[in-house]
Amino acid sequence: MADQDPALSTSHPFYDVARHGILQVAGDDRFGRRVVTFSCCRMPPSHELDHQRLLEYLKYTLDQYVENDYTIIYFHYGLNSRNKPSLGWLQSAYKEFDRKYKKNLKALYVVHPTSFIKVLWNIFKPLISHKFGKKVTYFNYLSELHEHLKYDQLIIPPEVLRYDEKLQSLHEGRTPPPTKTPPPRPPLPTQQFGVSLQYLKDKNQGELIPPVLRFTVTYLREKGLHTEGLFRRSASVQTVREIQRLYNQGKPVNFDNYGDIHIPAVILKTFLRELPQPLLTFQAYEQILGITCVESSLRVTRCRQILRSLPEHNYIVLRYLMGFLHAVSQESIFNKMNSSNLACVFGLNLIWPSQGASSLSALVPLNLFTELLIEYYEKIFSAPEAPGEHSLAPQQQGSRAAPLQEAVPRTRATGLTKPTIPLSPLMAARRRL
Repeated sequence: MADQDPALSTSHPFYDVARHGILQVAGDDRFGRRVVTFSCCRMPPSHELDHQRLLEYLKYTLDQYVENDYTIIYFHYGLNSRNKPSLGWLQSAYKEFDRKYKKNLKALYVVHPTSFIKVLWNIFKPLISHKFGKKVTYFNYLSELHEHLKYDQLIIPPEVLRYDEKLQSLHEGRTPPPTKTPPPRPPLPTQQFGVSLQYLKDKNQGELIPPVLRFTVTYLREKGLHTEGLFRRSASVQTVREIQRLYNQGKPVNFDNYGDIHIPAVILKTFLRELPQPLLTFQAYEQILGITCVESSLRVTRCRQILRSLPEHNYIVLRYLMGFLHAVSQESIFNKMNSSNLACVFGLNLIWPSQGASSLSALVPLNLFTELLIEYYEKIFSAPEAPGEHSLAPQQQGSRAAPLQEAVPRTRATGLTKPTIPLSPLMAARRRL
């Protein structure tokens, strides 16, 4: 049995199943879709596991993501006669996963398939739609996952790693030698993705708000606040890479040319996810996990205390972003994205551990903390600050860092397009806060 997640509470509604670590949330794939892994090797013998409870736990877990696009990775190694569920159970389980689960499942990766999987596929083929069948991809080796997701975020059981090494050694004579990885190159002077906030500040004439963040927020404020499901949809990986390349080369990006409001939303999430250190920093991770232990009436105060430890630059960028997300939540009657929905999308884009990925049980405190920042934005960021909290110099309190008002940034040598938007009545009213 896998080591028990230390963050898993015995009060978890499915503790009896969750303690085995069969299901894990493992960050996002290359398309920005949440990844859920299922590891057969962590399934105990059938007499020790209620498979109906396993099904309920799987649905309980997926219910947190089925409103957004998501990916499942199925590690087949470890399934044997002792822990294998019956075919009747598998058939009833497939039927229970109705359209809401299948619609936004964009990819099902089966790792280390065996003849059993092929037999199973033939049995289920009459039940499986052609559209769903196209979402299934088989991988014989773990290395094949690199192209599709951030491999280092995956929580892969040691047994699966050892099995993969064994397969690689058995077929070593029939596989080409791995290509040598070129030494890392320094980032371009105009690089926007995958570099630190400090690097962006230094290369953008001291600008505190990163250009990609400012441009996407400005565009979405103007044209996306009433878009239903904003931030819930993915985009073509080719389009995302094209826009990243343009930004990294200092070339202008006009989102109007793409005709899809979800593209700048994906770019914003991608920018946050590719920061070398999360916006909320590695140091704050453990403090944030403790937010669920704080009495409800004191959680806003605790959020303020945690944010005091952030570097000033991170605090300013976070305040800018949360101001925008708060504005999105205020339009939830149109976009269906309240603070809770936004927190589910942005939680793991703002904070993750320094090693590995966040465990499934860590999602509750991470999302709760993010929800508090969005819901109580004005209390957390705009209320009079206590001694020792971040205070901004006068020049930082203007257009460069103010989260609820958009000023047109001065033109820079990068050539990036900076859209101009009028102040809405809501933003105009909030200038007085």
